[in-house]
Amino acid sequence: MRIVVPAVRYGLPVVLTIAGIWLLETHTDKWGGLGVMLIGTAVIVLMLNLLFRLSIRSNDERSREEQAREYYDRHGRWPEGYR
Repeated sequence: MRIVVPAVRYGLPVVLTIAGIWLLETHTDKWGGLGVMLIGTAVIVLMLNLLFRLSIRSNDERSREEQAREYYDRHGRWPEGYR
């Protein structure tokens, strides 16, 4: 499982980009449009990965803040080391 996620996250866009560049270089007249689409798809996959990771980070921050607020409610002060 640890190998599959990075392979999809980064390997798939690399493969799509390489295939797109190869199509652009070798078959410009017939398959060049497909090459551009493959490169665009690689960019979309990378951007979706970025947005997904940002949303997970945001959820983690919310969870830590909720825990700090619960600590404050119980003890009357913010927890040590909380930013």
